[in-house]
Amino acid sequence: MYNEQVMEHFREPRNHGKLARYSAVGKVGNILCGDVMWMYILVERAENGEDIIADISWETFGCTAAIATSSMVSVLAKGKTVDEAITITNSQVAAELGGLPAPKMHCSSLAADALNEAIHEYFIAEKRPIPATLEQRHERIARHRKELEDRYAGFLDQGDRKQQIKGLPGSPCC
Repeated sequence: MYNEQVMEHFREPRNHGKLARYSAVGKVGNILCGDVMWMYILVERAENGEDIIADISWETFGCTAAIATSSMVSVLAKGKTVDEAITITNSQVAAELGGLPAPKMHCSSLAADALNEAIHEYFIAEKRPIPATLEQRHERIARHRKELEDRYAGFLDQGDRKQQIKGLPGSPCC
C-alpha cells in the first residue's frame, strides 16, 4: 500500500516531538479519520530581515500516512522563509514522498494545513498583516472544521455525555 519513502518517514520520522521553545503552533484534525496534528515552528529573523523557520517539529496521532506527511512537511519547511513555507502544498508533500494512495491524500492536506495554521498563528502573535492566501486557507480550515462539527454534533454530544457519566456508580459506560 505504501512506498518505501513513506515507510521510511513513518519508521524514522524527522523533527518529531514538541519543541522546547516555539513561536507558534498549528493544530488541525479530522474527526472522520481520527488524525490530529500539532505543528510547532520557531521563527527567527535572518540578517536580511526575513522571517525564517529556524526549527520545526510536530506531534501527530494518526496513521502511517499522517505521520509520514507530518515528517515530510517539517523537512520541506525547515530553513525556509515563512513566505516560502506558506506555498507548501499537499500535492508537493505527496510528491516528495513518492506518492500516496488516493484514500490517504487527506493526510498530506492536514499536514500542510497544520503548517499554515502555525504560520497564521505566528502572524497574529506578531501583529503582522496576514497574506490573503494564508487567510483564505485559514478560513477554509475553520469552515471545514465547523462543517464536520455540525454534521457530527449528535455523535460528538453523545461522546460528551459518555464522558460526563463515565465512572459514575452503576454507569454502563466503561
